[in-house]
Amino acid sequence: MSDAIKGLQPQAVWEYFEELSQIPRESGNEKEFRKYLINFAEQKTLSWAEDSIGNVVIKKPASAGNETILPTILQSHMDMVCVKTAESQHNFTIDPIKFVRKGAWMYADNTTLGADNGIAIAMTLALFADSDAVHGPLEALFTISEETGLDGALNLDISLLDSRRLINIDSEEEGEFIIGCAGGSEIVGTLQADCQEVPKNSESWEVSLSGFLGGHSGSEIHTGRGNAIKYGVRFLRDLITVPGMSLMISEISGGTKRNVIPSTFSCTFTTSSGNSAVIKTAVKKLQDALTSELAKRDPGAAIKLVKAENPQTAVSPEQSAAVINTIYITPHGPESWSADIEGLVETSNNLAAVVLNKGQFFFDTSQRSSIMSARDELAERNWAALETCGAKIEKINTYPSWTPDTSSPFAEICANSYQELTGEKPIVTAIHAGLECGIINSKAEGMDSISFGPNIRGAHSVEERLHIGSTERIYTFLKKLVADLC
Repeated sequence: MSDAIKGLQPQAVWEYFEELSQIPRESGNEKEFRKYLINFAEQKTLSWAEDSIGNVVIKKPASAGNETILPTILQSHMDMVCVKTAESQHNFTIDPIKFVRKGAWMYADNTTLGADNGIAIAMTLALFADSDAVHGPLEALFTISEETGLDGALNLDISLLDSRRLINIDSEEEGEFIIGCAGGSEIVGTLQADCQEVPKNSESWEVSLSGFLGGHSGSEIHTGRGNAIKYGVRFLRDLITVPGMSLMISEISGGTKRNVIPSTFSCTFTTSSGNSAVIKTAVKKLQDALTSELAKRDPGAAIKLVKAENPQTAVSPEQSAAVINTIYITPHGPESWSADIEGLVETSNNLAAVVLNKGQFFFDTSQRSSIMSARDELAERNWAALETCGAKIEKINTYPSWTPDTSSPFAEICANSYQELTGEKPIVTAIHAGLECGIINSKAEGMDSISFGPNIRGAHSVEERLHIGSTERIYTFLKKLVADLC
């Protein structure tokens, strides 16, 4: 036990959370973590099963006298988003996550914490290990690769589950019960780079944008935080519109994952010599824009320009301009707002990534909406934008929305149980982020789901943090809820 979790309650939850955080579990790298879960089941003499894609189900019999109660699923995902600061030497394939306690919050040391969704797994394991807990038959469903495409839920073997009521512990606001979420899709594009020799009278520059907060492209898209790619390309477009300017891209990189608002961007480019003053003026123009537009939403956002060595080859001026214009017109941010739930984004787009690697451009965009026709129309707009530079385009990772059922008796039981414990009425609502409930519900007829969790802030960023007191309260509620369901 580290000093960071010493004395925290519930002790079992924090010990499991720290223990599982020793095992790398970036999306697609969950093999060792699956072994950990299976080993847990065998040590506790609990039955388990693994489907063909790698989802794990562990079952715990009911406590004495509750054998005839309907079973309940506790659901969470194994993987985490792996992001670190520029100065961090952390290796997500081998290094454990190091906890750092700051007041009432638990952080990680210059990386994402993995509370999304590791704390849910820790709560589930603690409950399954608790011989005194009162509950009906329980099933724990641990899915893979939620963060990169909901692969586990999409390919789940539903026959492994007996229950038709599900508790998803993947929400991030205490006192809020989620009974609906957005569906989504992803439009990606690739383009073979048209590389040419760089003229001898050229000079090269590297522009980089950093200090953006980034964050979750669903739950934080409404904040108006800056997209580093959009601002970086805004600078580049200012240059290509200068009469006589011939700009050639040699390197470009922005964004990390489809569900993360891009927080960094860099591009190395060449122009004919003698354009230094114009380029530096464009830098100042963008820095002024960052300061005025993002002063309160992204106060650390900044642009930096340095001279670079001339490469031998770079992307032709014509294709460089086409790529810049394509990214410039690709949408980002909220598109519409819900008419039913005040303050809820209905439809949005995340321009998630652009990179030039091994002679090929790659573009990634992510769409979310609670209305499937709106999601599909926005996907078509992204398709049309990427077509303007000649990219080869594909639509992937399409998943359904989860339509709220405000008359759900299961949701009513959960809300009443919470109010009895806390004296406060929970907020029952829907979210713009994607949850696996929508997919699992679509696979299992009659499935009734609800999602809740402790306070988590800054998910998918190096500022991710978990509220210590909230964690204790939510676990206490979870134990009470499974007892009340009896």
